[in-house]
Amino acid sequence: MDTPTLAGLKARWNDVLDDLEATHRTAWLALFDGRLSSLDGDTLVLDFSDATKLAGGHGFERANRPQFAEALADSVERVTGSRLTVVLSAGA
Repeated sequence: MDTPTLAGLKARWNDVLDDLEATHRTAWLALFDGRLSSLDGDTLVLDFSDATKLAGGHGFERANRPQFAEALADSVERVTGSRLTVVLSAGA
């Protein structure tokens, strides 16, 4: 399947998060407030620079675990049919 566009992935993002919650709840808890920042080829960047603005804040260190990025990549693949590399970023 073709690599999705960022707009297409944003349109399906709730489906991706629902899948992640059902298959890896710990990763979902750590990643659900990340923002889709960019999609360059097969690399998706999930940005957490605004996460501290949310109620209770968000520790990027908690989210920045390879197994969580892999679980999210698995969910993206199940929902879209495309395998992406997920990069977690705390912003510039």
